Amino acid sequence: MSSLLYKNLIKPHLYNEKIFLIHDDNTTTSYKDFICLASQIAHQLSELGLSPEDCLIVKSPKSKETLALYIASILTGSIYLPLNSSYTPTETEYFIKDSNPSFVICEESESDALKVICEEVNAKIITLNSDGTGDLTKDINLFPEYYTPINKDSDDLCALLYTSGTTGKAKGAMLTHQNLFSNAKELVDLWEITSQDTLIHSLPIFHTHGLFVAINTSMIAGSSIRFIEGFNIDYIINSLNNSTLLMGVPTFYTRLLNDERLSKELTKNMRLFISGSAPLLRETHENFEKITGHKILERYGMTETNMNTSNPYKEERKAGSVGKPLKNITVRVVNSENEKVLKSGEIGMIQVKGPNIFKGYLNMPDKTQESFTKDGFFISGDLGSFDEDGYLSITGRNKDLIISGGYNVYPKEIEDIINSFDKVIECAVFGINDEDLGEVPVAAVVMKQNENDTLNLKDYVKKNLAKYKQPKEFYCLEQLPKNTMGKIQKNILKEMFNS
Repeated sequence: MSSLLYKNLIKPHLYNEKIFLIHDDNTTTSYKDFICLASQIAHQLSELGLSPEDCLIVKSPKSKETLALYIASILTGSIYLPLNSSYTPTETEYFIKDSNPSFVICEESESDALKVICEEVNAKIITLNSDGTGDLTKDINLFPEYYTPINKDSDDLCALLYTSGTTGKAKGAMLTHQNLFSNAKELVDLWEITSQDTLIHSLPIFHTHGLFVAINTSMIAGSSIRFIEGFNIDYIINSLNNSTLLMGVPTFYTRLLNDERLSKELTKNMRLFISGSAPLLRETHENFEKITGHKILERYGMTETNMNTSNPYKEERKAGSVGKPLKNITVRVVNSENEKVLKSGEIGMIQVKGPNIFKGYLNMPDKTQESFTKDGFFISGDLGSFDEDGYLSITGRNKDLIISGGYNVYPKEIEDIINSFDKVIECAVFGINDEDLGEVPVAAVVMKQNENDTLNLKDYVKKNLAKYKQPKEFYCLEQLPKNTMGKIQKNILKEMFNS
């Protein structure tokens, strides 16, 4: 038997001439042509030595070909691991060594920098550039346009997505075919997505939101996608008149609200605006409804669980709430100390159980075990409460995690880079409020005596971290505030610099 994802994402479209992708230059790609491209890529990878259950790292910019690699991984039965294309070689090294891939797909410009790392794990580098050129697509038309899918069970591993808490190493969340299909199918039903919809897709495709929520739901429903390669406010504005869906992060909506072109007339053909990946301010929710007449639908998910809750499509959507648990998913709020399930209005730890829950963390059995309760609930690390109507609100999250423009930013990773600069004694990275991005990372740094060399420090950080992780400000202090145990008190720093 073939996999659930093949049966529901790919097989229905083998001969479907309907438009699947509408590109930035207004050219289009049909479902049939897209599946043919993915099949040819699958043949190319197989000929190069890719086997079922091999890990395939994809670190290429958003493009039709990069998206086709995801479908090719389903066809070949390999494990898909997307990475942010802006990661530096320093950042990428850990993921390569931890996941032990057979192939790493990257741009030609960075193949030399990654070559040494790949050789250590015996991984092959295949190039793919943003314009679709590279080793992967060379002579691609010589391959057949159909690929016989590899049989996979529902519980077989389909993808790896890396996530991390506020400390420690990044963890590879193992997601199965059942995890991804069951969640996407439920969202299609809940949000009433159909083949008549056209989704504005301006998200990256290396995390759950842009890939497994947006792409899987569209393919199951047979929708069309306006496939915008990066966030472009003009492209989004120009797409609103002839689209029906937008999936975005809160930053999308704050930027739209700052554009005087946004109006009820412009959005009259839109059916649904969805927001996730970071908390949406009540003010943003209310202002958007005032200007467009549309209530944004918020939902709540995680890398390890996909989507857990959603505001309803037809019933009341509550500002400040992430809605109710999805069908077949149980969400409870408990006292962290005694595991007692709390009543409505009481704040506690959010725990989740259902077919959406990941299989565990790659190579980390101990971390996997401590992330689940004895009765099988995943411990989310988020704090929240239910109201009397069963709507969940998130009231806190992992203490130091920064969410900037929908991206998770982990302070310890940035601190490790800053502390490796030879003129730094110690540092602390924390988030401060930002009207556009929600939060941005900043750094408080103690430099060596008479070594206030922040310009060189900024350049050093720039070389080693993706742009969204780079601190927006570096505050040079004589010392960092600490408690009696010597622990840096970031809450004090946040109070000092949050204006």
